[in-house]
Amino acid sequence: MRKSHIQDIKLAQMGRLRMEWAAREMPVLRHIQKRFAAEKPLKGVRIAACLHVTSETANLMVALKEGGAQVTLCASNPLSTQDDIAATLVRHQGLAVYAIKGEDKKTYYRHIASALDCRPQITMDDGADLVSTLHERRGPLLEVLGGTEETTTGVIRLRAMEKANTLKYPIVAVNDAKTKHFFDNRYGTGQSTIDGILRSTNILLAGKTVVIAGYGWCGRGVATRARGMGARVLVTEVEPLRALEAKMDGFEVAPMQQAARQGDLFITLTGDVAVLDVGHFKAMKDGAIISNSGHFNVEINLVGLKKLSRKVRTVRTFVEEYTLRGGKKLFVLGEGRLINLAAAEGHPASVMDMSFANQALAAEYILKNGRQFSRKVYPVPEEIDAEIARLKLKSMGIAIDALTLQQKKYLNSWEEGT
Repeated sequence: MRKSHIQDIKLAQMGRLRMEWAAREMPVLRHIQKRFAAEKPLKGVRIAACLHVTSETANLMVALKEGGAQVTLCASNPLSTQDDIAATLVRHQGLAVYAIKGEDKKTYYRHIASALDCRPQITMDDGADLVSTLHERRGPLLEVLGGTEETTTGVIRLRAMEKANTLKYPIVAVNDAKTKHFFDNRYGTGQSTIDGILRSTNILLAGKTVVIAGYGWCGRGVATRARGMGARVLVTEVEPLRALEAKMDGFEVAPMQQAARQGDLFITLTGDVAVLDVGHFKAMKDGAIISNSGHFNVEINLVGLKKLSRKVRTVRTFVEEYTLRGGKKLFVLGEGRLINLAAAEGHPASVMDMSFANQALAAEYILKNGRQFSRKVYPVPEEIDAEIARLKLKSMGIAIDALTLQQKKYLNSWEEGT
């Protein structure tokens, strides 16, 4: 058993059962795992993964291990770890895991440093904390062939590093694969965010005014599901095109200062700082609920909110009540962290199936091609995207048409018109 730091090894059996349950909903990853076990394309490769430690992630770790990789895992968020999953990966899979649900910031970064002690040749990240730590605190990165990035926030950070010419090795932006963000961000975040909010509050969404900050793929997924449950949905945006899309999709659109006076529930999904700020807190009605489903806990200005408050207390698991000096009460969920993982179980396994299939195949792709790459952020190759979509359809028992030779010729020609 490799050195690890987890909550309780005795939770391993519970985690094993939950891993098995998730695996049932991940047929594409199972297919890849079977091939990996036979071919060993990652034999001897050291992989450091900084991901949410969930039952779905555990199945990805097993697939990489079956492919011959030596995998070390740490958490990409202090509240997202499922301790039973961490335990089963250590006991039953022999992996090194550094993750404890509720770990403080110091422990969080110590765990990242421990994961990096494996001297990775490939990194897997969710939010770019692993990559940024590796760049800031380590020496030459000659052994690193490349890395993958799972989420929008991380891709934004890594592209900023590329632009500043500080990125020291190539990254494949798994988040930008169509089989990832069209499904994981829209359907996964859409459902799991609502799940986390309802688990922590037990409120009825029907009749509530829900304010969605950000209308990217995650925002539109949450907005659609909130409307489906009977809520009035108000969208705030800074990008004209996305604001126009939200309006054309049938949602109300307004500036946050205006929306702040109307909202019963606020959900931030932007990847930016202070999306909900002091002026917004002052405008909110008594009893407003505030949550975040963006990667980092910076979207809600919690420091500013605390300064406005005379008392803070925990009233339910993952619900903190802030009593402002005038007596108004505002409720913050999950310490302002990812509510779908802080208070629920994250995305359903069936959607993570495609996301983690991208991760597995991207690792294989990096191993084959990484030495030819520049220090840039690369897209997932279209052929990988298409293969994952094909396998997912096959697993669902869905057949589609194929172009005839005549149709292919027509689409590739310019001579024929009307």
